[in-house]
Amino acid sequence: MTGDSVTVVVAGPDEHGVGEELTALGATVSRIEDVVSAAALTDAGIADADYLVLTDVEEATGIPVAKELNPDVTVVTYAERSLPEFVAAVADHAVDPALLSAAVVAEELAGDD
Repeated sequence: MTGDSVTVVVAGPDEHGVGEELTALGATVSRIEDVVSAAALTDAGIADADYLVLTDVEEATGIPVAKELNPDVTVVTYAERSLPEFVAAVADHAVDPALLSAAVVAEELAGDD
């Protein structure tokens, strides 16, 4: 990885280990394991985050909240299910774990500075 470390908020269960892969590549990772609310996002450091990686589409309502708190955050969903239509246009990238491994996603995010 070149340059400064990226900061990532991982929200939802991380069954595929994308948070661990990011940490191994030098990213600063914080987690939200409960409801993705404004308070949880703030506590996790969304204001300074480069990325929000959402692993639970049931928490998709947190995406516009994250964008409101940090308009520059890049939102990546890393989930097998599709996002609800009302937030699909707000997310920047949607990745299916069956198509790309957590290691590949982490390398793309950590190297994308």
